[in-house]
Amino acid sequence: MTLGTPISRLFMVGPAYTNKLGRLNINTVGDLLYHFPFRYLDYSLVSPLGQVQAGETVSVKGQVLSFTNQYTRRRQTIQKAVISDGTGQLQATWFNQPFLKTAIKTGQSIFLAGKVEFFGSQKIMTNPDHELVDQFKPAIHTGRLVPIYHETTGVSSKWLRSRIAVLLRNQNLLVEEFLPSILIEKNSLAELRESIEQIHLPNSLPKLTQAKQRLAFDEMFLLQLAALSRQKAWQQKKLVCHFQVDAQKLAQFIKSLPFPLTAAQTRAIGEIMTDLQKDQPMNRLLEGDVGSGKTVVAAAAIFIASLNKVQAALMVPTEVLANQHFLTLNQLLTPLGIKIKLLTGSTHQKQVDDFDFLIGTHALIHQRAVFKKLGLAIVDEQHRFGVGQRAQLINQNRQAPHLLTMTATPIPRTIALTVHGDLDLSVLDEMPPGRQKIKTWLVPAAKRRAAYAWIRQEIQTHRSQAFIVCPFIEESTHESLQSVRAAKNEFTRLQTKIFPQLKLGLLHGRLKSTEKVAVLKQFQQQKIAILVATPVVEVGLDIPNATIMMVEGAQRFGLAQLHQLRGRVGRGEKQAYCLLFGENLGHQGRQRLQALQQAHTGMELAEIDLQMRGPGQVYGTSQHGFFALQLASFTDHRLIKQTRQAAALVMPSLSRYPRLQAKLKEYKINQVEPN
Repeated sequence: MTLGTPISRLFMVGPAYTNKLGRLNINTVGDLLYHFPFRYLDYSLVSPLGQVQAGETVSVKGQVLSFTNQYTRRRQTIQKAVISDGTGQLQATWFNQPFLKTAIKTGQSIFLAGKVEFFGSQKIMTNPDHELVDQFKPAIHTGRLVPIYHETTGVSSKWLRSRIAVLLRNQNLLVEEFLPSILIEKNSLAELRESIEQIHLPNSLPKLTQAKQRLAFDEMFLLQLAALSRQKAWQQKKLVCHFQVDAQKLAQFIKSLPFPLTAAQTRAIGEIMTDLQKDQPMNRLLEGDVGSGKTVVAAAAIFIASLNKVQAALMVPTEVLANQHFLTLNQLLTPLGIKIKLLTGSTHQKQVDDFDFLIGTHALIHQRAVFKKLGLAIVDEQHRFGVGQRAQLINQNRQAPHLLTMTATPIPRTIALTVHGDLDLSVLDEMPPGRQKIKTWLVPAAKRRAAYAWIRQEIQTHRSQAFIVCPFIEESTHESLQSVRAAKNEFTRLQTKIFPQLKLGLLHGRLKSTEKVAVLKQFQQQKIAILVATPVVEVGLDIPNATIMMVEGAQRFGLAQLHQLRGRVGRGEKQAYCLLFGENLGHQGRQRLQALQQAHTGMELAEIDLQMRGPGQVYGTSQHGFFALQLASFTDHRLIKQTRQAAALVMPSLSRYPRLQAKLKEYKINQVEPN
């Protein structure tokens, strides 16, 4: 039996349990073994019955003095067992577990674990975990550090513990060590098989610590090794065209822009120009907060590509963003003689050719774009695309184009160099001059009417415009979602009852592309005062006159998503505002939204989010399909450095380690790659 064996082949795992485990993404033996506990109950210290106190959660051991199975008037059952260890007695009570009358017999030794309560002078436990003492088989559920797992309906932690314990006792289970011995010795790591056993059924706290250290090392090491592997593969590609950068014409292009560049934009353009002149294809990540000016930096690269007589392509995740980029870049590049075309799912022509620069959605890769010589590929909001989609864009022929990927999700530099370790990094860490910080308020329900009045006044007095964003298009019939405001109903209610004197527009994902374009055009031309929308407006829209962003059901959005939405306003010189409305906010939900009030930049928010979310997840990724580390931490700088050095050590001689090669291949298949 190997880690790749289907879970359905395990003892007592039939079709029903196979389906249930699938909900936990457990489909193989390896998935089950790598479904690590997220916490432990410390039942390792067995307390004498004579010393336990009311309110304590303890593990005890004793001999069964009596066992009874009683029926209530409503034909329910109550099971009671009295145990003694010589220092005292305790009564355990269970409800509706009649099978216990055949499992627990007088005279047997038994472990119990649970909370002690007093009923008069009698010590009792209600529904405790129990386990018979077996000298040939160690306890699993009591009398030790007991693992607790993420569960699903019909699959409890107790069930998982039992199945994993049986699996680990199987002598035919093959867990191959994939780390080279040099890394195990150099980093003082425990063996893989022992670490998996100890993470699930630890013999002691030190053993558990060793297991976590080894398995955390594996997580971060494979992440680093995969990045180096991608970097090596990319560097070995043959370049489509060696670029010449005409510094004089580039300077003229920058001078022709209707605004001055920030120092960060100038630095990023310089770094990209250096890459374009190298003999190997560029692979650079341009990271910048919303509104920091990434599009202009990309325009400079597109301009240089056109001077070198090659084509450029920009792939974006949505038609709304494609149209926005087309408008912006058309103004900047068409006067320079660069022929620009737009290709989206709604483009009528079957194929698009005869262009210098092509902007589009995933339609770019569906055999409709005819590239004669693609020299520069740009991917915006790169985490929205799968690995295969990006590969299709850049693998138009055997020769590789220069690749520039862009993201508006700032992540702390240490994390960026880990997650995006195969990319060179440029950071736009300043905003264009004249921008004011957006004032963000968490508005209580009692002030909703006042908020509407304020919005009306802002629009009428300052000729401003506003977004009102709702999580859903239509109201849900699900009980837990009935209080959430939906875009369609809210549009009708606001237009008829709240803002009858103002022109409102509605934008959501189910509209036809022509309808979306028409609504956005009216909003850009200030014919619409308030745009009611779903999060389709989250990325890339540039409406300089919009100064108000109101978000309904704010707790249903991730922090990164809220920051993106907030970034749709405040793009002109006027003061901008973001109003957050949430329903049934718990402590954590309120804390998250208050963090948005305090943090004005994506980087500040990333740092706050890292502390609140936990060390295994990266800001802005949970709603976009990223993996999360189970044990390793992106805040563990020592581990990051240790594993980066380990990956660099074995990468040049990777072919000497076939098991590691196989593990890396499996990892790449299963990983949702972060670039």
